[in-house]
Amino acid sequence: MVEIQDTLVSLDVFREQFCCDLGRCKGQCCVEGDAGAPVDEEEIADLEEAAELLSDELTPEARQVIDDEGVVGIDRDGTFVTSVVNGRDCVFAVRGDDGTTLCAIDRAHREGRTAIEKPLSCALYPIRLSDVGGMTALNYHRWDVCRSACELGKSLQLPVYRFLKEPLVRAFGQKWWDECELVATELKKAGYLD
Repeated sequence: MVEIQDTLVSLDVFREQFCCDLGRCKGQCCVEGDAGAPVDEEEIADLEEAAELLSDELTPEARQVIDDEGVVGIDRDGTFVTSVVNGRDCVFAVRGDDGTTLCAIDRAHREGRTAIEKPLSCALYPIRLSDVGGMTALNYHRWDVCRSACELGKSLQLPVYRFLKEPLVRAFGQKWWDECELVATELKKAGYLD
């Protein structure tokens, strides 16, 4: 781990290579898993607003879950997570014409229809955040459904942190990102990175 401002960053964030490959994985991360995406308490109001704004785009099953349970629940670890349909699909998961699962919030944001962004935990994946002694730790999460993303990342020689520049800046700011780039350069000089 290396310290960047008030965060601890795993060396795997610099070493591992990653680039989402929706053409191959078909957005399985919005469907697979044992709970919805982690959500910060501050994001709940935005998710509620997004559910109302995008209601017509969500599946009837997702709308029913939202009506019955809300946009978030609490997982077995006591963490807020997006609600899911039938124990699988995130309530914001929608299918494209080719069967690829997409995030309705992310699609609307990219199309300029809302300023609301998808949960930070989704944007930062495959990085997962945790608290370690009062500091935020950034760890690389390995998940079999992302095998194609690892393969594409290797072929592009794209480290995780560079793939996630935009959400990392969103989470920690430009100064943090600039320091992250300096750390990566120093790690490479010192022989910690290939």
